[in-house]
Amino acid sequence: MIENQNQPREYDAVLGGQNPPPVGAAVLGGIPGIKTRLASPIVEVKIAALSEAPKYGEAGLDLIIGALQNESMQVKLAAYSLLKDRDDLKLKPHFHQDYLPTFDFDVITVDAEGKENSRRKSFARFFPEDLGKGVVLEMVYIPGGTFMMGSPATESGRDDERPQHQVTVPAFYAGKYPITQAQWQAVMGNNPSDDKGEKRPVETVGWYHAVEYCGKLSQQTGKKYRLLSEAEWEYACRAGTTTQFHFGETITPDLVNYDGNLPYANVPKGLYRRETTDVGSFPPNNFGVYDMHGNVMEWCSDRWHENYNDAPTDGSSWETGTDDCRVQRGGSWYHSAVYCGSHLRDWCWADDGWWNRGFRVAVASVSPSS
Repeated sequence: MIENQNQPREYDAVLGGQNPPPVGAAVLGGIPGIKTRLASPIVEVKIAALSEAPKYGEAGLDLIIGALQNESMQVKLAAYSLLKDRDDLKLKPHFHQDYLPTFDFDVITVDAEGKENSRRKSFARFFPEDLGKGVVLEMVYIPGGTFMMGSPATESGRDDERPQHQVTVPAFYAGKYPITQAQWQAVMGNNPSDDKGEKRPVETVGWYHAVEYCGKLSQQTGKKYRLLSEAEWEYACRAGTTTQFHFGETITPDLVNYDGNLPYANVPKGLYRRETTDVGSFPPNNFGVYDMHGNVMEWCSDRWHENYNDAPTDGSSWETGTDDCRVQRGGSWYHSAVYCGSHLRDWCWADDGWWNRGFRVAVASVSPSS
């Protein structure tokens, strides 16, 4: 049998004394060689080593899983890309909770004057969806749980936010940001937005447009993307908080893109930007989700109802009724601070696409290949 001269042998070594070895060089083979390259300070060397790991079975799989804990996001994403479509029994039980890459962020809260009163480090898990041409959609893991939806009778609020009721939301994934113009362009091939910018949220899209985007995204990725239900939206926005805003008792223009001339609580008037901002320009909530308050209103899947009488309590979309009004949440750059509250609801005709209206997407918490 003639040996393939281009195939590294099990114990080949790099000649010439280069340290670290060049990317793709034939270093010590097998699992020992992969371990050696994974210890390299060069990201490209680590990624090249990971690409060889699957051919070594369980031992290689363990190394890929271990690489998800790497400090480099590039290495984490490379490892995840090698794991996400596998059906190994070893991966299925805890894939999403244990093996997803993570990102770190600060969680900030403020008092009634808008002054910061706490800041702590947190992290969230996510998976990246490659939309092509360098455009990535990041989907954040939202753990399931139970919360009180709407406004309590003891607080100022509107009738459509009541009665406050308990809802149990299963785990799911939500877009880290509202869908951006680059993400819309990658799927739909156009950009209808008024305030142009690849990293700004897409706007001037109606509910039907948002649903169409979810359908095309689902076809492109093989996953079942959809709009968040109204209950999922409020649960994801609150992220375990019970105050008007996930930041605490109020918001400021340093935390949210809204009309700073119309503040809430004891916050003085502030900046009114009069346009959208790049997604992620402001701090996230405890789940690691950004721009839930302000920037653009976000379409939800539900039909509009005048109050919460007979609303679902399982986190599902409320689809009874026959009119074509759909729910919107979160306020926008155009709205007052109070309008951006976690509990506040609004509606619009499904075919209306205004300049302050966008959306984010969700996908169920299921197996990696779904």
